Amino acid sequence: MKTKDSVFQFQSPNDSPGFLLWQVSHLWQRSLNAGLRQIGLTHVQFVLLAGLEWLSYSQENVTQVQLASHAKADVMMTSNVLRSLEKKGFVTREIHPTDTRAKCLALTETGREVLLKTVKIVDQIDSDFFSVLNNRISNFNALLLELVNQNNDHQ
Repeated sequence: MKTKDSVFQFQSPNDSPGFLLWQVSHLWQRSLNAGLRQIGLTHVQFVLLAGLEWLSYSQENVTQVQLASHAKADVMMTSNVLRSLEKKGFVTREIHPTDTRAKCLALTETGREVLLKTVKIVDQIDSDFFSVLNNRISNFNALLLELVNQNNDHQ
Protein backbone atom coordinates (compact mmCIF):
# COMPACT_ATOMS: atom_id res chain seq x y z
CA MET A 1 0.00 0.00 0.00
CA LYS A 2 1.37 3.40 -0.97
CA THR A 3 1.95 5.75 1.92
CA LYS A 4 2.47 9.49 1.85
CA ASP A 5 6.23 9.06 2.32
CA SER A 6 6.69 6.16 -0.14
CA VAL A 7 9.63 6.46 -2.51
CA PHE A 8 7.84 4.30 -5.09
CA GLN A 9 5.44 5.45 -7.77
CA PHE A 10 3.53 2.14 -7.54
CA GLN A 11 1.24 0.91 -4.80
CA SER A 12 2.72 -2.60 -5.07
CA PRO A 13 5.66 -4.24 -6.83
CA ASN A 14 3.07 -6.10 -8.93
CA ASP A 15 2.03 -2.74 -10.42
CA SER A 16 5.54 -2.13 -11.79
CA PRO A 17 5.93 -3.37 -15.38
CA GLY A 18 9.73 -3.22 -15.11
CA PHE A 19 9.78 -5.38 -12.00
CA LEU A 20 7.34 -7.88 -13.52
CA LEU A 21 9.37 -8.02 -16.73
CA TRP A 22 12.51 -8.65 -14.69
CA GLN A 23 10.80 -11.48 -12.79
CA VAL A 24 9.41 -13.13 -15.94
CA SER A 25 12.74 -12.76 -17.73
CA HIS A 26 14.63 -14.23 -14.80
CA LEU A 27 12.27 -17.21 -14.47
CA TRP A 28 12.35 -17.86 -18.22
CA GLN A 29 16.16 -17.62 -18.39
CA ARG A 30 16.50 -19.99 -15.44
CA SER A 31 14.43 -22.57 -17.36
CA LEU A 32 16.42 -21.98 -20.53
CA ASN A 33 19.78 -22.24 -18.80
CA ALA A 34 18.80 -25.57 -17.27
CA GLY A 35 17.90 -26.90 -20.72
CA LEU A 36 20.94 -25.42 -22.45
CA ARG A 37 23.28 -26.91 -19.84
CA GLN A 38 22.45 -30.32 -21.38
CA ILE A 39 24.08 -29.15 -24.62
CA GLY A 40 26.92 -27.19 -23.03
CA LEU A 41 25.80 -23.79 -24.32
CA THR A 42 24.98 -20.55 -22.59
CA HIS A 43 21.87 -18.59 -23.49
CA VAL A 44 23.97 -15.92 -25.22
CA GLN A 45 25.78 -18.57 -27.27
CA PHE A 46 22.45 -20.02 -28.36
CA VAL A 47 21.05 -16.59 -29.27
CA LEU A 48 24.09 -15.86 -31.44
CA LEU A 49 24.03 -19.27 -33.14
CA ALA A 50 20.30 -18.92 -33.83
CA GLY A 51 20.73 -15.33 -34.98
CA LEU A 52 23.49 -16.36 -37.36
CA GLU A 53 21.24 -19.03 -38.82
CA TRP A 54 18.36 -16.54 -39.27
CA LEU A 55 20.56 -13.90 -40.89
CA SER A 56 22.17 -16.49 -43.18
CA TYR A 57 18.78 -17.09 -44.82
CA SER A 58 18.78 -13.60 -46.31
CA GLN A 59 22.46 -12.58 -46.48
CA GLU A 60 25.47 -14.19 -48.08
CA ASN A 61 27.97 -12.54 -45.74
CA VAL A 62 26.89 -12.04 -42.13
CA THR A 63 29.25 -9.88 -40.07
CA GLN A 64 29.79 -9.75 -36.33
CA VAL A 65 28.35 -6.22 -36.25
CA GLN A 66 25.20 -7.34 -38.08
CA LEU A 67 24.78 -10.27 -35.70
CA ALA A 68 25.25 -8.05 -32.65
CA SER A 69 22.67 -5.61 -34.02
CA HIS A 70 20.22 -8.43 -34.73
CA ALA A 71 20.59 -9.75 -31.18
CA LYS A 72 20.57 -6.24 -29.63
CA ALA A 73 23.88 -7.21 -28.04
CA ASP A 74 27.11 -5.37 -27.35
CA VAL A 75 29.59 -5.71 -30.25
CA MET A 76 32.57 -6.57 -28.00
CA MET A 77 30.59 -9.15 -26.04
CA THR A 78 29.40 -10.64 -29.33
CA SER A 79 32.99 -10.86 -30.55
CA ASN A 80 34.11 -12.58 -27.34
CA VAL A 81 31.26 -15.11 -27.44
CA LEU A 82 31.91 -15.80 -31.13
CA ARG A 83 35.57 -16.43 -30.35
CA SER A 84 34.42 -19.03 -27.81
CA LEU A 85 32.03 -20.60 -30.33
CA GLU A 86 34.84 -20.68 -32.89
CA LYS A 87 37.08 -22.55 -30.41
CA LYS A 88 34.28 -25.09 -29.92
CA GLY A 89 34.17 -25.57 -33.70
CA PHE A 90 30.63 -24.19 -34.07
CA VAL A 91 31.37 -21.10 -36.19
CA THR A 92 34.01 -19.80 -38.55
CA ARG A 93 35.12 -16.18 -38.67
CA GLU A 94 36.76 -15.10 -41.90
CA ILE A 95 37.88 -11.75 -43.27
CA HIS A 96 35.04 -10.08 -45.21
CA PRO A 97 35.67 -10.16 -49.00
CA THR A 98 35.20 -6.39 -49.44
CA ASP A 99 35.78 -4.95 -45.94
CA THR A 100 38.99 -6.21 -44.33
CA ARG A 101 37.95 -4.69 -40.97
CA ALA A 102 34.88 -6.94 -40.80
CA LYS A 103 34.60 -10.63 -40.00
CA CYS A 104 32.18 -12.86 -41.93
CA LEU A 105 30.53 -15.57 -39.90
CA ALA A 106 29.28 -19.02 -40.81
CA LEU A 107 27.97 -21.98 -38.88
CA THR A 108 30.07 -25.10 -39.23
CA GLU A 109 28.36 -28.44 -39.80
CA THR A 110 28.95 -29.22 -36.11
CA GLY A 111 27.53 -25.84 -35.13
CA ARG A 112 24.42 -26.41 -37.20
CA GLU A 113 23.92 -29.88 -35.66
CA VAL A 114 24.22 -28.40 -32.16
CA LEU A 115 21.83 -25.61 -33.11
CA LEU A 116 19.24 -28.11 -34.38
CA LYS A 117 19.38 -30.05 -31.09
CA THR A 118 19.26 -26.86 -29.07
CA VAL A 119 16.31 -25.37 -30.96
CA LYS A 120 14.23 -28.43 -30.06
CA ILE A 121 15.06 -27.95 -26.38
CA VAL A 122 14.41 -24.19 -26.45
CA ASP A 123 11.16 -24.61 -28.38
CA GLN A 124 9.89 -27.07 -25.77
CA ILE A 125 10.92 -24.80 -22.89
CA ASP A 126 9.23 -21.82 -24.57
CA SER A 127 6.10 -23.86 -25.26
CA ASP A 128 5.88 -25.00 -21.63
CA PHE A 129 6.75 -21.61 -20.14
CA PHE A 130 4.39 -19.52 -22.26
CA SER A 131 1.55 -22.07 -22.43
CA VAL A 132 -0.35 -20.15 -19.74
CA LEU A 133 -0.95 -17.40 -22.32
CA ASN A 134 -2.92 -19.78 -24.58
CA ASN A 135 -4.43 -17.84 -27.48
CA ARG A 136 -2.99 -14.52 -26.19
CA ILE A 137 0.57 -15.30 -27.29
CA SER A 138 0.25 -13.26 -30.51
CA ASN A 139 -0.88 -10.23 -28.52
CA PHE A 140 1.94 -10.75 -26.03
CA ASN A 141 4.51 -10.96 -28.85
CA ALA A 142 3.08 -7.85 -30.49
CA LEU A 143 3.42 -5.90 -27.24
CA LEU A 144 6.99 -7.11 -26.74
CA LEU A 145 7.87 -6.21 -30.33
CA GLU A 146 6.37 -2.75 -29.81
CA LEU A 147 8.65 -2.27 -26.79
CA VAL A 148 11.69 -3.47 -28.74
CA ASN A 149 10.96 -1.23 -31.71
CA GLN A 150 10.13 1.82 -29.60
CA ASN A 151 13.26 1.52 -27.51
CA ASN A 152 15.71 0.27 -30.14
CA ASP A 153 16.89 3.80 -30.95
CA HIS A 154 17.59 4.56 -27.29
CA GLN A 155 20.53 2.18 -27.12
